[in-house]
Amino acid sequence: MAILRVENIRKCFGKIEVLRGIGFSLGRGEVLSIIGSSGSGKTTLLRCLNFLETPDAGRILVNDRLLFDAAGLVEERDADVHRKRLHFGLVFQNFNLFPQYTALRNVTLAKELLAHGQADFRKDKTRILREIREEAVSLLDQVGLSDKADAYPHQLSGGQQQRVAIARALALHPDILCFDEPTSALDPEISGEVLLVIKGLASRHFTMVIVTHEMGFAREVSDRVLFLDDGLIAEEGGAEEIFGDPKSERLRSFLHSVIT
Repeated sequence: MAILRVENIRKCFGKIEVLRGIGFSLGRGEVLSIIGSSGSGKTTLLRCLNFLETPDAGRILVNDRLLFDAAGLVEERDADVHRKRLHFGLVFQNFNLFPQYTALRNVTLAKELLAHGQADFRKDKTRILREIREEAVSLLDQVGLSDKADAYPHQLSGGQQQRVAIARALALHPDILCFDEPTSALDPEISGEVLLVIKGLASRHFTMVIVTHEMGFAREVSDRVLFLDDGLIAEEGGAEEIFGDPKSERLRSFLHSVIT
């Protein structure tokens, strides 16, 4: 059963149509990589999925529940949009950690803010906050940063900051974990540590959507690949099919440009 269904998503910025009718589905536990040249619409699509942009047309469903339908769009409260975003965890290109907080605090903050809205928070505050902290410590350990819990972002390398960002996204238990070019801001020699963490998540069957320029990584970790070209899905298939036997000349040209 599909955990995510995206139907006919369109998005314009002024007179420029960036997404021109994108549709796909994603099964639970699958890894989908989205590739394509700069300007093809990859990041815009990811931002639409996370409700950081509002599509001009189309529908988004998670677990067969309609989260967005442009045809019946009404202005929503911030709280409603926030609840929809909780289905998706987003790891940004540039980490977006809070510089004034430690690594541990960056991971616990969102979960603590959500906990304040629980009916039993005042009664069980101590227990709830303890459990949030314990889970955050465990997540930092899972991404190899158990010794950096008290470090501030400026004391961490780019790769370490990105791993904190991954732990932060996991803390909210999203249905779908999204990555927007997770290594593009990193030096090549440290990008491998981030890719290793993502591979570990894939081996544990996390459902993920990854916008990436790392073709070797995409081939290794993906169940399916979408090739976006000029706001359209130009080619779609399994990783070996896409990378081993690309059907379109545009895809062959793109792969040649990024691999050579």
